Amino acid sequence: MTLLLPPGRYRFKINVLGLFFYNLFLILFNIGLRIAALFNFKAKKWLLGRKGIWEKLEAEIRGQRSEKEDWKIIWVHCASLGEFEQGRPVIEKLRLQYPNFKILLTFFSPSGYEIRKDYKGADMVFYLPMDGPQNAKRFLELVKPSLVIFVKYEFWFYYLNEVRQNNIPLLLISALFRENSIFFKRYGGFNRKMLSFFDHMFVQNETSEKLLAGIHLDNKTSVCGDTRFDRVIEIAEQFTTIPVVEKFIGSNRTIVAGSTWPGDEEILQKSISTLNDPSLKLIIAPHEIGKEHLSQIQKLFPGSILFSELTIDNRQLATDFQQPSLQAERSKTSNQEPASGNTLIIDNIGMLSRLYKYGYITYIGGGFGKGIHNTLEAAVYGKPVLFGPAYHKFQEAIDLVNVGGAISITNSEECMSAIQKFLIKDSLYQESCAKAKDYVYANKGATEKIMKYIQEKRLLTN
Repeated sequence: MTLLLPPGRYRFKINVLGLFFYNLFLILFNIGLRIAALFNFKAKKWLLGRKGIWEKLEAEIRGQRSEKEDWKIIWVHCASLGEFEQGRPVIEKLRLQYPNFKILLTFFSPSGYEIRKDYKGADMVFYLPMDGPQNAKRFLELVKPSLVIFVKYEFWFYYLNEVRQNNIPLLLISALFRENSIFFKRYGGFNRKMLSFFDHMFVQNETSEKLLAGIHLDNKTSVCGDTRFDRVIEIAEQFTTIPVVEKFIGSNRTIVAGSTWPGDEEILQKSISTLNDPSLKLIIAPHEIGKEHLSQIQKLFPGSILFSELTIDNRQLATDFQQPSLQAERSKTSNQEPASGNTLIIDNIGMLSRLYKYGYITYIGGGFGKGIHNTLEAAVYGKPVLFGPAYHKFQEAIDLVNVGGAISITNSEECMSAIQKFLIKDSLYQESCAKAKDYVYANKGATEKIMKYIQEKRLLTN
């Protein structure tokens, strides 16, 4: 696709107008967020997390720099948890290959920061202060990064512009662009300007590369794939067991359903109820683990067990997966045997990527809502993957369906049928397992391509 850009003078007017609307957006966003915080917990977290942030950030940076004058920073920004998982392989490679640099990790969303604020792979983890000319200038003067990496998307004009003005190397990694994005519209001049600030953009596929070539950015673009492939392969190859889950499963075939929402759970309940196979076990790791949601799942699956109710054979397990219910139950469950129910509900965060290893069949939630969650975490173990119809924005899910490693279902009947086929037809099952795993391993290597660019361009050695 080639986009015919308007004449230069018209483009300048579009950019000025774009900046006006961008500033208006920032004002309205702040106002809207403060109103939403009155009744929305996530919005409240967003505001509270940024309270006193400048003092905390300054104390952290100035305190450590006073101890070591040559202390330098690599700044990595992620919108939320999903982008963090894409940035994580690069962060850990940077930490290994450039030990003299400190890693500053920032998040925009509470769902990323609150879960990863204690991430040991970064030296500092903070919320990113809201964009604006003064905030961006203050942030860059304080941090003085040697390299800046933005993961996938989330483009903040003033931050990007300030990085550019200070001649700091700026990379975009694991980026994914679609034709209907504002960057490729005739009125998207302001947004295209933000893309031009990057020194290089590592995109996931050739479609993204061609779209950027259409707006004359092909000289700073290369296809390297998705770093999530490297991350899930690393997790799979460093797999450690979860003894209480193994005891719950025994010798039974098990469906592991991850990041589920109520729509997914209703589909699974109807499917498994219809199958009526007493030897089949189900593990559900819901996306939200609040008491109300957990209670709803327990009503759907009578006799189900919470993870925190299982025997804690290994004391370390209690600290690996921190959540209130587990801590509250520790004393009264430590000497119990696992209950005999066929459904286990995971009431903690942090173990899902390992749980998929125990599935005979896996199910990824979100497909009956805004979109499915991470399919690669399951596929890497060579497991057939099921998910709902909202998957077309996710290239890896499309690819898995096309190669035969995944099946999209639209209702409980289709879900039941797919499960039944995999349980009965061993050849079909084995073929799907192999296709899923082969697809993941065929797409590894994005992290190495990014690291090679950083090394060859000497971005951290000048």
